[in-house]
Order: sequence, then structure tokens, then C-alpha cells
Amino acid sequence: MSTGFLAVDSGGSGLRAVVGAVGPGGGHGHDGPGGGAGGGHGPLGRRVSREPVRTGARGIDPGHLMGQLLPMARELRAETGVTELGTVVVGAAGLATLGDALRAELPGALARELGVRTVALAADAVTAYVGALGPRAGAVVAAGTGLIAVGTDLSRWRRADGWGHLLGDCGSGAWIGRAGLEAALRAHDGREGGSAPLLARAEERFGPAAGLPGQVYPRSDRPAVLASFAPDVAASAAADPVAAEILRAAARHLADSAAAVCPADGEPLVAVTGGLTRLGDPLLVPLRDELAKRLQQARWTAAEGDPLDGSVRVATDLATGSFTLPSDDRMLWVTTVPDG
Repeated sequence: MSTGFLAVDSGGSGLRAVVGAVGPGGGHGHDGPGGGAGGGHGPLGRRVSREPVRTGARGIDPGHLMGQLLPMARELRAETGVTELGTVVVGAAGLATLGDALRAELPGALARELGVRTVALAADAVTAYVGALGPRAGAVVAAGTGLIAVGTDLSRWRRADGWGHLLGDCGSGAWIGRAGLEAALRAHDGREGGSAPLLARAEERFGPAAGLPGQVYPRSDRPAVLASFAPDVAASAAADPVAAEILRAAARHLADSAAAVCPADGEPLVAVTGGLTRLGDPLLVPLRDELAKRLQQARWTAAEGDPLDGSVRVATDLATGSFTLPSDDRMLWVTTVPDG
């Protein structure tokens, strides 16, 4: 085998990369990244770095990304026998607002170092969408520590929220955790709306309630600290009406974001992906109810895969000439690097 693709997922937890090939019979590698599809096509090898790509004054740092990606790509080429990488897809957190330097420099760098001709840069919300639904019309809510919703009618992309824990990310893990800690402090003060069970869990996790501001405000990873309390809120929901209402409110926020981006026509699909789904029924049951009320034309479905699966799907579709998703300078940008 010779020509193949490189698919990348770059996020807050690090960098993941897959090299694969598209041989006779096609295939999109839905058996999962690195799983090795049969017949000589699909993902063939995988590497992981736990170091997140840096951001700075110019946004996402293309030099730091290339410094991590090049050794991984070269090792994967040797391991898989893919000698030429014709297509590279990079799904990156923050691309829509922090991706100018990547768009300016990454295609040329990939062409010089790896001989790549086709480069796609995608927001991680888009690769989450494609991993969840493939190239079908609908809406995907990517919900973890933060939250963003993306939808498409296959002619353009729409996004909602994703504004960070101070201005948005409504219904996210950080939002749920913050609401739970607020209810704990209300109970500590004797104010209405407080939750004694959440106060007990907060003090078990963080220490005395009076010290909570010092545990949260100075932290550079404040959203993750807040989100770490979301499982406690979910675990309390069966017996604590305050915790249950926090999760119902989160479900309403998730449905709001899905409704804002979901196509109005046809029978679009709706999926929720990301770590927040691990909260289980205390969140997912009210979420299904809210989606059924807000999006009667849509059909709830389980996510097929994750953002790296989405990068693989975009790469294989580009490599086989079957790419049908709408391009967008901020959300999904495809360029061909000229020879020479």
C-alpha cells in the first residue's frame, strides 16, 4: 500500500492521531480509530500524546502542533506501510476563534514535511458531529466540561453556545457543578434553595464550605474543578429535589442549544456526545423529554463515534472523492496545497 490519510483530534486532553488507507472497496473505518478495518482500508495505526497543543497570542500554536504531530506521523507511516499521506484532517478545539495561525501555516508545513496535498481543518465540534452522525442532517450537542451545539442541513453549519464557563456553556459539566456548589453554599448560609445533601458532598470533596472560594477562584483549570462536582449532583438527584431540578434545568439548556442549530425541515437526527452523558438517567431522561417537546420533527439517536472517528470519516471521504459536507472558513476549511 502507498497513499493514505492522517486524521487528528487535538483537544484539552492532548493529541490523538490515526494513519489509515483507503483501498479497494472503500470504507470509513467505523470499527473505531486504530481498530484496523479489513481489506486494507480504514484506520491502521494510532498514537496518543497527553500534552495539549499550546495557545498563545496568535491562537493555536502551529509550531507546537507540528512538533508533536510529525514524529507521530513518521512512526505511523513506518508502522503501517503507508508511504505517502495524501490527505490530513485536523480537528482542533478552539479552531473557530483561535485558528488563524493554523490556517495560515499548517497546510504549507504539512506539504513540506510530509508531502501532503489536501488539508482539512475542522472545529472539534464539527468532528464531534461527523463522528456522531456522519454526513447526515441534524444536530449534535457536544457536552463535557464545556458545551457547544452544532447543526447542519448539509448546505451550511450552525453553532450555538460554546462561550466558556463565564459567559455560557449552559448545561455543561461546569454549569451543573457550579449550580450544585451554589446550592451547597445556600444551605451553608441558611438561604432558600439550598441543598443539605449537596453541602455534605461538597465538604467531603473540597473541605469546609467557607473555604470553597479559595478552592475554585484561583485555579487556572476552574471549569474542570467545577465540573468535577457534576457527578455528585447526579448522584444526589434521586433523593434531593434541588439536585434533580439542577439537572432538569441543564436538560432544558441542552435542548435550547440543540433547537437553535437543528434543521427545521425533514427528519433530522439529534445526538448528544461527550463526557456529560456518563451522568446517566438523572440527566438523560429529562433531556429526552425536553428534546421531544422542542424538536418534534427530529429523531434522537445514539452517537456512532467520537471526534477522532469524525476526523477519520472526513479524511476517508476526501480521499475517496465522496466528501459532501459544507465547507466553512471557521468550522470546516478544506484546501489543496499546490505542487512545488
